[in-house]
Amino acid sequence: MKLLRRRTTVSLDDRLDALAEAADLADGRLAPVAVAGARSVVARAGVRRSLSVDHTAVALAGATGSGKSSLFNLLSGTTLATVGVTRPTTSAAQAALWEGTGAGPLLDWLEISRRHEVDAGASDDAVTGGWASGEVPGLVLLDLPDHDSIEAAHRLEVDRLVELVDLLVWVLDPQKYADAAVHDRYLRPLSRHRDVTVVVLNQIDRLSPAAVERCLADLRRLLDEDGLAGVPLVAVSARTGEGVDELRSLLASRVANRRSWAARLAADVGTASDALALASSGAGLHDGESIMAGTDLYAGGPGSGPGSGSGSGLGGGPAFGVVRDAGASATGPIEVAAPPEVSLDGLAGPLTGALSEAAGVPVVVAAVAKSHRHRSVAATGWPPTRWIRRLRPDPLRRLRLGLPAPSATRGAAGSATPEGAGPVGRTSIPATSAVQRSRMDTAVRETAGTASEGLPEPWAAAVRQAARARADELEDGLDRAVATTSLGASGRPAWWRAAGLAQWLVLLVALSGALWLLGLIAMDYLRLPRPYMPTVGELPWPTLLLLGGVLLGLVIALLCRVAAWLGGRRRARRASRALRASVGQVAREFVLDPVGEELTRYRRFAEVIAVARGASR
Repeated sequence: MKLLRRRTTVSLDDRLDALAEAADLADGRLAPVAVAGARSVVARAGVRRSLSVDHTAVALAGATGSGKSSLFNLLSGTTLATVGVTRPTTSAAQAALWEGTGAGPLLDWLEISRRHEVDAGASDDAVTGGWASGEVPGLVLLDLPDHDSIEAAHRLEVDRLVELVDLLVWVLDPQKYADAAVHDRYLRPLSRHRDVTVVVLNQIDRLSPAAVERCLADLRRLLDEDGLAGVPLVAVSARTGEGVDELRSLLASRVANRRSWAARLAADVGTASDALALASSGAGLHDGESIMAGTDLYAGGPGSGPGSGSGSGLGGGPAFGVVRDAGASATGPIEVAAPPEVSLDGLAGPLTGALSEAAGVPVVVAAVAKSHRHRSVAATGWPPTRWIRRLRPDPLRRLRLGLPAPSATRGAAGSATPEGAGPVGRTSIPATSAVQRSRMDTAVRETAGTASEGLPEPWAAAVRQAARARADELEDGLDRAVATTSLGASGRPAWWRAAGLAQWLVLLVALSGALWLLGLIAMDYLRLPRPYMPTVGELPWPTLLLLGGVLLGLVIALLCRVAAWLGGRRRARRASRALRASVGQVAREFVLDPVGEELTRYRRFAEVIAVARGASR
């Protein structure tokens, strides 16, 4: 029997933590305005949660002449809002409070200076139409200026408060309910805020019942297109009171729930997460525009993201910190691509090969073989001629390569000395040629390209940038790796000593034969009696010793050269492995590790952005 694991809903705290982490991970990789917006939401959420959660800030927002001030008076049972034909009638937001004890810090945060504590008992009558006593404790009802006011300060005030309040009531009228100013700049960008949005069609007393139905049907269609399907739509008349009871009951239920503030913050988190996802996809970039150039993902252009306090309000675009639609609504929210599975070990081979060539590894390997043969001849060659070899410089010494310091211990794989073992001078390996440098750059680019394949463009650009971040240090790092690598060229094989001893022995034999012959020549010159001359066959011993010693020395020298050539190849192979291991460490430190960190960063970003968007787990 297969047990199904229950999927749990992510809490608001977890979503906020995930959004904060996603913003940190995206910093420097995605559009700054999207990152700033996410951080602003996290900061704003922290402030709102520290204020009174027993009070619900409900804002009446609307266009000029929509009747929101009249509706505010009707709901509050007061005449606080000025109603008249002179426009604009509302110049600053004001608040009506029911049981407002403890709401002061919340209103201070909202920067509402005009406040009125409503006497619920006084407004409990049919004339004023206010709520009955104790019906809406904790309600903070705000009357906002017109969002399309001719005064720029009024529009900025609306943009600021729309970003902060717990519940938004949009008051529309039959003449301008389809106006793009409210749909494009506010309602459509608030598609994630369905749970904290109410739409009111006011002034229905001016229409026939059939016209009211047509207006409601058309407005519902527009709201559905805005992504606000299911948002409560209430038809009212502030002049006659028709439909107000339904609106009053709806608001009372939301206030009694005391969760509008949390729903608002959850919607803000979702919107900011969508903005990061959109920025991560690279959407909205123009030809030639840099990924890091601050793409206008948030409404109002650069600098108008959440918390900037500079909502546009002057142009035709969205006016506050919400993510632009960007055409994603047709297919749903933009998803963050799953991170590709990349093996950095698989990328190390080609990169190490190109870096090895640029570092002069083939030159060093050849020098190791030559150095071994050079030292072998100097140790095992025919003694009368071996001094000539010592006049030639050692190939490794010529490259300023040799043994590491005696106190230095070998690093990983016996390849490099640890840091702090002493200063390391530059080698005399020929400088990297333009062709080698080009191959090295190509290998780094190909490594970054392969590693970033399948990543969204902003993150792929970050991977490419990480691969090249330490390019200026790469040549020095390679030179240091070669200089500090133990090439294994210092050891003296045991057979060198044996061959050298044999060479001296046969030289002594040859010298003894030569001296013997010289003695015979001297005796013959002095006319002394010739002594007995032992022979081997017909060949006298002195001659045999001289010729045999010389020939045997030459044979030993020839055999030692063959052995030195074979030993040089063997040591060259070992040195090649050690050098490639050191170069591989440089490739990992300077290229692969930064690339791996970016891939890990993106993988974590994909995980936390899913949590921030409210994915069940």
